Amino acid sequence: MLYGHIRPHRPAIALGGLLTLLGAATGLAQPMAAKVLVERLGEGDPITMLLVLLTVLVLAGTAADALGAYVLERTAESVVLAARRRLVTRLLRLRMAAVDRSSPGDLMSRVTADTTLLRAITTQSLVSAGTGSLTLIGTITLMALLDPVLLGVTLSVIVLIGSSQALVLPRIEKATKRAQEAVGEISTALERTFGAFRTIKASGAEPREAAAVEAAAQEAWRGGIRAAKWQSVAMSSVGLAVQLAFLAVLGVGGARVASGTTGIATLIAFLLYLFYLIEPISRLVNAAASYQVGAAAIARMTEAEELETETSQAAPAAAGERAAVPAKPASVAFEQVTFRYRPDLPPVHHGVDFAVPGGGMTAFVGPSGAGKTTVFGLLERFYDADGGRVLVDGTDVQDWPLDLLRSQIGYVEQDAPVLAGTLRENLLFAAPGATDDEVAGVLTRTRLDGLVARLPEGLDTPVGHRGSKLSGGERQRVAIARALLREPRLLLLDEATSQLDAVNELALRETVAEAARTTTVLVVAHRLSTVTLADRIVVMEAGRVRAVGTHAQLVADDPLYGELAATQFLATAPDEAADRTP
Repeated sequence: MLYGHIRPHRPAIALGGLLTLLGAATGLAQPMAAKVLVERLGEGDPITMLLVLLTVLVLAGTAADALGAYVLERTAESVVLAARRRLVTRLLRLRMAAVDRSSPGDLMSRVTADTTLLRAITTQSLVSAGTGSLTLIGTITLMALLDPVLLGVTLSVIVLIGSSQALVLPRIEKATKRAQEAVGEISTALERTFGAFRTIKASGAEPREAAAVEAAAQEAWRGGIRAAKWQSVAMSSVGLAVQLAFLAVLGVGGARVASGTTGIATLIAFLLYLFYLIEPISRLVNAAASYQVGAAAIARMTEAEELETETSQAAPAAAGERAAVPAKPASVAFEQVTFRYRPDLPPVHHGVDFAVPGGGMTAFVGPSGAGKTTVFGLLERFYDADGGRVLVDGTDVQDWPLDLLRSQIGYVEQDAPVLAGTLRENLLFAAPGATDDEVAGVLTRTRLDGLVARLPEGLDTPVGHRGSKLSGGERQRVAIARALLREPRLLLLDEATSQLDAVNELALRETVAEAARTTTVLVVAHRLSTVTLADRIVVMEAGRVRAVGTHAQLVADDPLYGELAATQFLATAPDEAADRTP
């Protein structure tokens, strides 16, 4: 998994590693130069050129280190960017069932917080492990040339202390993964809070919501503290090992100098290498610790990338253009369709069967939870039927290229979501290639022209987070205008006029009736005023179609429809909560 992220950046990583290694090599030469310097001082030889050489080595090593660090950090940022781009693309293609099972805040955390940790694993874990290993080998080799006995003393102490790393490193990964999960919980809590901000304020629930966020933040803090604790143990053990090795070498080396076995210049050079040994060992420990941190992040990213995605098939038209299909209303049919949202939930559809010819308006009515909204979800292929067939123009929707299928449909959800941005951006969201004349026409048809005239910046006025600067009725009209601007062959309206006043509802009913002359309109309705406009009415109950007919026919023949009609279809009926069970 890690290799997949760094593979496109191998040349840059190799260059950064080479520069870092060059800096390390100049460092390795310095103790040897110091040894020669001490020997020349003892013999009374000139040392000017040697001092110049040492200065050049220090400057060259510093420059190589700095340039190598820049190259690696730049590459690490590129790895993070590529990972975010890849993960966002993947998440936007998730199937609705996968989204229903996931928390939006946690998915956002994987794109933001988790991908950031790739920076450390790219620069510290991968390159530091390579350069640190080579530097360590070079240092040990030179120490062996100076005095094999002192090298044996050094390695014995370091190996004894360093063996503790095997116990520490797994704890770092475990603590980091829990901390990242808690960060995801913070995002989830905040997403929930800001998604219902007015409700929270009106309910006086700020302290409770703050407590929920704080609990997640405390858990992230605890995970971070645990990871920091074990990282500090790992790093301090390196310093302890080198200091103990220094004392051992100083004792044994002093005895060897006293006995004449080795020279004072050799001992000084060996001690310099011993302190130089701290850097490659620290790099290796840092690399191992960073890998544990990165492994936790990669595991969470992998979990997100393993979520089920839609199979994207390119439509014959380019993005933003109308698809090259016959410009006629689409026909729709359900043939014994069965469906449930999850295996552990009860079925929503039990053999739904109906046919709608191209053109005209068809209304779906029935009690809450009858499966009306699910009809739209199956047509859009947000979900796939468990059994039976869902047909558009006589072709199973699963045989349609997904992009092409959705390009033929205009869909207005009941809560009529409006995205943050300008009014123009929201109108053009589904039809980015629409002309100014087309926009002006749809504004008039949906009675939004008056709103645009009142806005300070017209169409370029920001509408706020989730359209917070618009009224509920204005958001619904924006959603309807957005769908109509797409010029769909099939228009799906899920109680799209529920928040409109009587005047605007009447105007939009006329707009929908006009659209029904050239488009197949399916509407989930709870208002009698909407239902009576329909050419046909499909009555649903408990996941089945119990009757199809006109208003007059159904009032006479179907008791359930008669009851609904008598109560005005519960004009303020709630959304089909049971249909949308996550």
